[in-house]
Amino acid sequence: MRYTWPKKKLCRREGVNLFWTDKYDLTTSKRAPMRTRKASEYGTQLRKKQLAKRMFGLSEKQFSSYFKKAQKSKSAGTTWEKMLTLLELRLDNVVYRASFARTRMQSRQFVSHAHFTVNGVKVTIPSISLKVGDVISLRDKLKESPLYKTLLEEFAEFAKDNKWKISTCKWIEVDSKKLTITVKALPTKDDFEQIIDIQKIVEFYSK
Repeated sequence: MRYTWPKKKLCRREGVNLFWTDKYDLTTSKRAPMRTRKASEYGTQLRKKQLAKRMFGLSEKQFSSYFKKAQKSKSAGTTWEKMLTLLELRLDNVVYRASFARTRMQSRQFVSHAHFTVNGVKVTIPSISLKVGDVISLRDKLKESPLYKTLLEEFAEFAKDNKWKISTCKWIEVDSKKLTITVKALPTKDDFEQIIDIQKIVEFYSK
């Protein structure tokens, strides 16, 4: 079951801005992060798991399934690297990482409402796992929508200055003219969200 309480309260519970927008910035809040007793090792692992799960906006069942997939995967790398790679390659996360949405929550909503195509095919499932070479495109009828007006204006400014690397993620490429996102490579350790302590999460699920 997903968390449906006020998002600011959720950020205070974890002690960080989980959604990376000013609305949930704890430094502007008059209330301090929630105080907790000194956590046991299990408690620390639980909190790290909850933080990452909520950051990606996943249910417990969804999040734990990524750990199981990473465990079973025969690809190179540690379990935690493979788990984060799987999370990063979710369609909603890539749309967010490419700056086509302000938050992962918004990105998930955009995908669910069929704003994008993957390799020319309309999609509505945020959890679709992408692979190298996949091309995500904003559907033509959305390009004139007021919803994306600010985004298009920002991209136009980048284009004017010949700045084509809209996203700071090295493994994806954004075309600000065609409004497409191309997965150029698999994300590496340096590309993962640094706030996530995935090793603690792996330890939590490994018990």
